[in-house]
Parts: sequence; structure tokens; C-alpha cells
Amino acid sequence: MATSRYQTAEMRRQVGSPRPKTRENKETLCRNVLIYGHCRYEDQGCSFSHDQTKGNSPQQDNSKKALNVESPSFTPSLLQPINKKPTFSSQAVTAPSFTPRGLGAATPSTLPDTEAPMFNPASIREFTPSFDLSSSSVRPPLPDAPTPPLPYPSTFVPAGAHPIPISIPLTAVAKAVSTNGTSQDGTVTYDPFGMSNQNMATTPFNPYAEDHNAMAGAQSTYFQTQNAFAAPLQPLQHHLYAPIGPYREDLMPYHRLSHEFFLPEKLREEMQKKSEAALQVMPNSQLPQLENYHSLVALDTTHRKNANIFGYPSWVYKATSSKNGNLYCLRRLEGFRLTNEHAIRSVKEWKRVDNANVVSIHDAFTTRAFGDSSLIFVQDYHPLSKTLAEAHLTPTVAASGRFQPKPPITEQVLWGYISQIATALKSIHDNNLAARCVDVSKIILTDKNRIRLNACSVLDVVHFDVRRPVQELQQEDLLHFGRTLLCLATGNLPLQLTNLNAAMEQMSRTYSAEMRDTITWLLTPTPAPAHKSIDEFIQGIATHIVAAFDQSQHRADALNSELFRELENGRIARLMMKLGTVNERQEFEGDRAWSENGERYMLKLFRDYVFHQVDSNGNPVMDIGHMIRCLNKLDAGVDERICLTSRDEQTSFVVSYKELKKQLVNAFNELIKAAKPGRTF
Repeated sequence: MATSRYQTAEMRRQVGSPRPKTRENKETLCRNVLIYGHCRYEDQGCSFSHDQTKGNSPQQDNSKKALNVESPSFTPSLLQPINKKPTFSSQAVTAPSFTPRGLGAATPSTLPDTEAPMFNPASIREFTPSFDLSSSSVRPPLPDAPTPPLPYPSTFVPAGAHPIPISIPLTAVAKAVSTNGTSQDGTVTYDPFGMSNQNMATTPFNPYAEDHNAMAGAQSTYFQTQNAFAAPLQPLQHHLYAPIGPYREDLMPYHRLSHEFFLPEKLREEMQKKSEAALQVMPNSQLPQLENYHSLVALDTTHRKNANIFGYPSWVYKATSSKNGNLYCLRRLEGFRLTNEHAIRSVKEWKRVDNANVVSIHDAFTTRAFGDSSLIFVQDYHPLSKTLAEAHLTPTVAASGRFQPKPPITEQVLWGYISQIATALKSIHDNNLAARCVDVSKIILTDKNRIRLNACSVLDVVHFDVRRPVQELQQEDLLHFGRTLLCLATGNLPLQLTNLNAAMEQMSRTYSAEMRDTITWLLTPTPAPAHKSIDEFIQGIATHIVAAFDQSQHRADALNSELFRELENGRIARLMMKLGTVNERQEFEGDRAWSENGERYMLKLFRDYVFHQVDSNGNPVMDIGHMIRCLNKLDAGVDERICLTSRDEQTSFVVSYKELKKQLVNAFNELIKAAKPGRTF
């Protein structure tokens, strides 16, 4: 009996179909009709249904069938539906014939003499739908590429067939897809839904956003873009200190002092003095108010009237413009009567001169506000500036009451003055003008070794009726240039410079031969047919101009470094003002404990963590580096975490600077909403 049992099992293995189930087969559509359109076993005992209309009848019991032709195809809610219906692949044509159940091993007479192919489920390859490859976004997968199925089932329905439940392999979903359809590991990917990557909503990364997930839309939740993968984990920390050089000394961090986080004391004092001078006013002043200028302040330090340069007594005032609120310097010529209207229009030609070593002229007008006919020149205002005569030639009064002469000017500084004056004359002469007032009393020192030519346009208006050739006036500029240098080199005022040969001999004892030759070239007159030019002079002192330019660049680098330092200090001041408005607020919107509740309580603990730390002995820790570092991290909103402990040590919070910044913004915004408009930050 064992042998018959084995034979029965062998016969069942050779039969193409398992044991038939009569009730289930009568209502099931034959696969041959589905694939080939007809069944050649229909008249030979095929137990399956061959009526296609019956299979589509709505009277069927859908609960007993796993497949339903009327069910819609699966379409993700975030993707657009497929416009083209896919067709069967070429694998369906080569599929073996379906053998109906109940025929057993019988061979139909219509088959040829060769053995008929038997149905073997293992020999049928997995059904793979074909797509329209015309789109650049759809590409077939590689044969050996791993294709993990989607976590949710998909239903693909060919035209005129039953829906077949399949699991579509999506390599593009499992890997980061680049714009050219190639994944990061080099494998070619495809989108089974036929949607191009260009249709996805791409949101640029914003390093200032508090919540980066909220920026992305619903599409980017499932399909991350390339920009999202490349985004940093936190905002760029460009708010922190960036120590930019140059550095003259290589100091270690523990060698540095706290004041190095701020402006140097000397520079800060100098700038504050200039600010104080710019804002200075004279109460109960007897000075008149001009048409467009008010708050006049006299800048002259002497009451003596000097008419040596312009022929008229001149006075200098600081004034504020009523048009734009800027500060200007007003130079007044007392007792001047304008006889020609075109004379005052010559000032417009000086507006073309734009040079760093020339004081800019803006306007000129006449007025009788001072009780006489006065001529007013409007120029740029440089606070606390001194003339070269006041800085180097005028003796100072010592503590004993005696006059003490000024120390002589070093040759390096004098070459810097020569280079700057030459640069100014070059710009003036190129505009077909002449300075006509190159004098130690009209050249101002505005900063360290920084000079500017002043009152250059005054003589053009005063001597307008006496027309002289411009070339002749430019030759006088060179001559006055030489006399000014000789006064600075010898320490004598222009009125004391009567013997040029003796002054040249005195200067030769202190300065080099090149300096002597330079001043001699300027003081030596040229015969009438030939003329000296400022271009020739600049070619002769080119090496010293390069040295002066290098010094100015070093000065600019030093100021730029200080500016970067103060940039971060400004952010700290703004942040401390925000903390001050939130911390210890007595009452807000009827809540006396507003600053002690919720997120405001953490800000209070953070205030204690930054400013109220103590050591093991209870002594206060005055570490300005710790304060600046914590405030900068709060302003940047970094992900670093700190432990905040209450004063009674009963409550502790571990919170990041990013969360503290968000809490500060929320609390400050509440105060902003309740504040009056126009009075907020």
C-alpha cells in the first residue's frame, strides 16, 4: 500500500493543477481567456468560466474574491495620477499555456506529438509592469539592483484584465535621488509613478529658521530633496567673534586681557572726545541763526583778527544744517562785499575735486546776519582738527608758565606730509584749478599723521576780478609747497622765514640730502618758457609715496579689526537689552509672577548662570570671557546644552541655547505686542 501511496503522490505532482474545487471554479474566469482571448480546452472539460461578462457582474460576492476589476488603481495622495495606462510586458507573450483543473494528465488530441508543457508556478517569472520610457524621469532598474518593496501594497490594473495585487520595487524611494536620475551609490533609479523630480516643491534651507521641518511642505516629508540632505544641522555660527588681523604680537589666550574684547582705551577716548566736540552747543549764544544753519559754535581759539592770507579777517564756526541734520564748518570772511555774481559761482568748479587730502567745499553765500556783509563758505567738518602751525610750530605753555617749543618733526612723518600734499595738488591741478593757499595755517591735521588742504576755493572768489593764468597759479602752489616744508623742517612760522639760504642750511643739519634736494627743487623758480609740474615732483618721490601708502593700509587694517570687534559687541548690547526687558518684570497683563512662570523662569536662571556665578567659597566669579561667550551662543542659538539650577538648588533644567533663544523671542514678542507702536526696538 505504500507503493500505491507514492504512485498517487507522483501522479499528483505530474498533474498541472492541484485538486479542483468545483464550487470555486465555476465562478472563476479562465486564465487562457484572460491572456489569449480564448481557451482551447473549453470543449474538453475545462471547469473554469469562459464568460467574460459574467466575471464582471456586480452580483458577485466580493467578500469571497481577493481581486476586483472595479477597484480603482492605487495612486499616492501626494503624487499626480499617471496619464498613460501601461501595457503588458513582453514576458506575458512567452508565458506557458494554462492547463485547466479536472483534465488530469490527459493530453488533448489537438496537441502535437511532442509533450505538452505543464503548468509550474515556480517557472513563471514575477510580473513586472512596463512603463513609457519616453520621459527622462522614468528609467528601468538594473537586473542585479536590490529592489525592496514599498511598505504599502499597490494595485496595477492593465486594460481589460483583473486587478493583480503586486509589490512595486521603488529604488528611488529607498535612496536619495539626484537630479539626473542616478542615486548616490551610482545605481540608476526610476520613478514608478511617472513624476519628474522637477515637479517636487524645493524649499531652500534657511539657517535662521527656528524649526527647519516646518519649512518643508507635505511633499518634502516623504521625498527629501538634495538641498535638504546637504543642509547643516544648525545655523551657521557667524554671530560669534571672528578675530581678524593683522596681529603684531603672538599672544596666547591666557595672555590676553578683558579690554581686548573692546576698543583700545586710547582710541576709544579719542573718538569719544570727537563725538563730544561734534555735539557741543553754546547756551545763550549771541551768534545769529543763518537761513539753513543753526546752533553755531565758534571754533577759533584766538580772538586776534588775521588777514594775512585772504586779505579779510576770517572766522570759523561749527553749524548744523536744518535740511539734512549734518554738521558743517562755516568759514566767514568779515566785511567782504560781492561785486560780481559770477565770482561766487566759481565755487561749483571745486565740487569736482574729490580727494581724501582736500576738505570738500559744498556751498558759498553772502549774509548780513552778523551785522555786516560777510561771505560764508560751507565745508566738511572734522572735529578736534588742528592746523600744522598749531600742532608743530606754535610753542606750548609749560607748567612753569614759560613757552616750550615743539619737538622737531621726524623725517618719516615729514615724508608722509609731502606725499599727502602732493596727492592733493595732483587732484586739484588735474581739474585745471589751483590751491592758492598751501600754508601751515590752512592745512589741518584731522588724525594721526593725516592732513587735508583747507580753504582752497576762497581766493578764487575774493580775487575773481584779478584774472591770472592757471599755469602761473599752479607754479605758485609749488613754491608755497616748498616754503611750507621748510617751515615744518626748521620749526619757524612763515613770518619768521625771511632768509631762505640760512633756513636751508639749518634744515640740512637734521634731515637727509634727499629731503634737501626735494625742497630745493620746489623753491627754485623755472624760466618762463618752461614750467614745473606736480607730475614731475611725484615721479621724484615715488618711493616715499609707496611707503606712505603702506602706512595708510596698516592704519586701515587696524581700524577694520576694531570694527569687527565692535560689531559683535553691538549684538551683545542688543541681546542684553532684550533680557533686561523680560527679567524681573514686576507685572505684565495683571500677572505679578509673569517673569517667574513658564519659559521666563528659565531666562531668569540663565541670567544667574551668566552673571551671578560664584566659586566654591561663595565669591563672585567676574569672568567677562564667560559672559561674552554665553551671550554670543545665545544670539547664535547653538545646540549646546547647559544645566540651569535654581537658587535653592531644588530645580535643575538641561536646556540648549537654541531653546533659550526661542523662549526669549517668544517672551519679547509678547512685550512688543503690548507696547505702543513706534516705541519698540
